[in-house]
Amino acid sequence: YLRQLLDSKYINSFLDRPPPFIFIGGGGTGAALYVLHLALSNPDVSWGRKNNLEPWNKLGPNDQYKFYSVNGDYSKLKKECPNF
Repeated sequence: YLRQLLDSKYINSFLDRPPPFIFIGGGGTGAALYVLHLALSNPDVSWGRKNNLEPWNKLGPNDQYKFYSVNGDYSKLKKECPNF
């Protein structure tokens, strides 16, 4: 069995096409990084309930927290809400 595993024809049969575990691993890594991004940068998530009760109130109108903005220029927005 070991001789079959070390045979060059057997090894080359796997190298002819990309293995599926590379794509599955890349997709899983990308999904994990996206969830980590959401957990750390989204104002809807509050990790410290004692220190930061309402993190969404500390964001200004010029702060961008979205992952991708199609046509939003946040530097030109004016503040239209009251301070809390």
